[in-house]
Amino acid sequence: MHRWSMVWQRADLVQASVPAVLHGDAHNIGTSTSVMPKALCIFWFNLKGITVDGCLTQMFFLHAVSVMHSAVLVTMAFDRYIAICNPLRYATILTNARIAKLGLVGLIRAVVFVLPAPLLLSRQPFCANRIIPHTHCDHIAVAKMSCGDITVNRTYCLVILFVIMGLDLTLIALSYGLIIKAVLRISHKEAHQKALNTCTGHICVMLTSYTPLLFSSLTYEFGQGIAPHVHIILANLYFLIPPMLNPIIYGVKTKELRDKVVKYICRM
Repeated sequence: MHRWSMVWQRADLVQASVPAVLHGDAHNIGTSTSVMPKALCIFWFNLKGITVDGCLTQMFFLHAVSVMHSAVLVTMAFDRYIAICNPLRYATILTNARIAKLGLVGLIRAVVFVLPAPLLLSRQPFCANRIIPHTHCDHIAVAKMSCGDITVNRTYCLVILFVIMGLDLTLIALSYGLIIKAVLRISHKEAHQKALNTCTGHICVMLTSYTPLLFSSLTYEFGQGIAPHVHIILANLYFLIPPMLNPIIYGVKTKELRDKVVKYICRM
């Protein structure tokens, strides 16, 4: 029982790992960098054209960054598990080098799984009407412009969605299952609250990331009767909500940053 009481005594061990948070920030920057320049050109200068190669390149980076972000969320779930279940070894288990290796594995996985999608589309014949009803090159939206059979493309996209999301969500659920099991062994109510509070930021980030992604992907695959503007809004929300809310979530949950913001406001 003494082991679990150490969780709430060692407050320095329940903060999210800095490299893991930086990986999440890289996703926010990568997503915004891939979408915003072209979207601003459309709205500000009415420059709506894009080459096929440029479109496929943007598609690759968008989906690769999304898959990479899912891997980051798994890493952060593991980070929370170590912080709560094995706090005394946190610094030795989750070293910066080890987290960097996990990030590299996530990057390789993203490239391997996402690269076939634009390669398959590049071999498709496209019709005369090459208008994408989006501010970015979404995979299914581009595939629907093809005059050929896109069954393979749709199937591959759906399989990758369920394989990656299914695996990552399973690992996250396993981590939180072990966390809940460990928390229930703690006798101190204050320790209960502190242990669960350290997970709220990660849970909020998961909700802001997975919810719009799942709604956007599934409505494209199965929502044939849904109006086109709904598809567009859902797709744009996925690229808007996480980069906008994630820094706020981490800012509120990080004590050092919160204290600095309070001090800055008090000086005004």
